[in-house]
Amino acid sequence: MTKIKYPIGVFDSGYGGLTVLDELIKLMPEYDFIYLGDNARAPYGTRSFDVIYQYTLQAVEKLFSMGCKLVILACNTASAKALRTIQQKDLPRIAPNRRVLGVIRPSVEQLGLLSQSKHVGVLGTPGTIRSESYLMELAKLYPDFIVSQEACPTWVTLVENREYDNVGGRYFIKKHIDAILSKDEKIDTLILACTHYPILKDEIGDFLPDHIQLISQGQIVANSLKVYLNRHPEIDQVCSKNGELKFYTTESISDFEEKASVFLQRDLKAQHIILS
Repeated sequence: MTKIKYPIGVFDSGYGGLTVLDELIKLMPEYDFIYLGDNARAPYGTRSFDVIYQYTLQAVEKLFSMGCKLVILACNTASAKALRTIQQKDLPRIAPNRRVLGVIRPSVEQLGLLSQSKHVGVLGTPGTIRSESYLMELAKLYPDFIVSQEACPTWVTLVENREYDNVGGRYFIKKHIDAILSKDEKIDTLILACTHYPILKDEIGDFLPDHIQLISQGQIVANSLKVYLNRHPEIDQVCSKNGELKFYTTESISDFEEKASVFLQRDLKAQHIILS
């Protein structure tokens, strides 16, 4: 009897998680993925802990209902404010044999491996910065590190409206780079703690000294997932591998398809979905 296999779910409140999906596809092209964007209720960063948790749980349960045995929260806000509760409280109750993983821990692990000065910086949305999730995770894994943070409230809008490669966009990018570097002159590594920000990598790099490393989460999460599946063959064995991609959005399909192409650099077809 042939054993049924299932796609890997990738969730984000908006579009940024597509930069993670892009790296997953590059590293693991044989796997099947379902991407779910809760675009109608984005951004999550301005919402309360309880609301973010409820929205994220709804998305996880929807992906479970589509057959996913493994879900990646490709969203820093959801990872910061919902992941631990879902892992500890909900999975034992609703799906003890399924797994939900986030983006923060693998990102912090990589920061620790790359930094020589032990002075690092975190660039994120106001919600991620306020959550102090990176500060707490770094304190656990690398307690001797000095961490500076900078909230970049305009960067997501710059990306989604394609306004980053002009005088106005570059002004706001430089403003926040200058701000975080002024907090600690010994910073040698910066993490883009928002999955939108890799789109700005070239522009950000224009304002960084050569000795500072800039790392984004897509490759980190992809590499981490591959290692995870190697360590957990029981999960890998139930992942389907036909190279298929499916996209779902809670927003207008046409809006999603147009904006998603900015992140994936390919045409795609999406389906509408309701979360409740």
